[in-house]
Amino acid sequence: MSTSPLAWTSDVPLTPATTLHARASATFGDKLAETRALLQQAAIEFTTADGQALITQASSLGAEDVVITHLINDLRLNLPIFVLDTGALHTDTLALLEQTRHTSLAPVAVFQPVQESVVRFVAREGTDAMYRSLALRKECCAIRKLEPLARALEGKQAWITGLRREQSGNRADVPLRDSSEPDSGQAHGRIKFNPLAHWTWGDVWHYIATHGVAYNPLHDRFFPSIGCAPCTRAISLGEDFRAGRWWWEAELDGGTAKECGLHATRTDGDATTTANTPTTPPQTATGARA
Repeated sequence: MSTSPLAWTSDVPLTPATTLHARASATFGDKLAETRALLQQAAIEFTTADGQALITQASSLGAEDVVITHLINDLRLNLPIFVLDTGALHTDTLALLEQTRHTSLAPVAVFQPVQESVVRFVAREGTDAMYRSLALRKECCAIRKLEPLARALEGKQAWITGLRREQSGNRADVPLRDSSEPDSGQAHGRIKFNPLAHWTWGDVWHYIATHGVAYNPLHDRFFPSIGCAPCTRAISLGEDFRAGRWWWEAELDGGTAKECGLHATRTDGDATTTANTPTTPPQTATGARA
């Protein structure tokens, strides 16, 4: 079982992702109007009388998220944005983060993991812990993603994500407005808006190409889904959209769902999960839980 990302040679000419993928669907105009209306309604619904935003966009700086950020700025909406800097992002992702922070009209906040938790985990398990077991990979995700996510969403009643139905079988029923998340200390749970739920991959890239939206150059190198550097690789022709995420887990029991735990759901009042995400992430070294 290989844990090495696919090698990429710099002398191979690259065809831009916009050229490869930008293909608007027949109903793209209707979907764009739907998305714009949803974002506008979300901003109105979750802004207090004194202008405080109780909603935020979670951006991984992937193709879907840069589209949403562009729409937020284009519509001049009171929708702040946050990015999780896990301490293990690709250099290309970090460069795009800095560019976004300098160009976005909407404020962009960056949340990082508790450094002490990262240091203790690495000291105890090593830098390659995520490759050794599903449990260790999830613990790493809990420290680097889930705990910072909890801080990013603290005090927020709603958030916006780039989930699309086309991304994977586990996301095939993603709604535009999702109220099935765990309660997170709120009476009815935190609302999650998925404004691109109905968009195709071609729609996403059509928008990026049409509006000249800056995107992660890793997309040009066949990374459709981009996470932490050790856990993301390029995909080959015919592979699943998320095949490059935690690819070594395909041979592990319960390791094929390709989720890190950021997107949990609630059923009949109890927290459940999409894919194989843990309801309660492993406890970090500081005792914080996502």
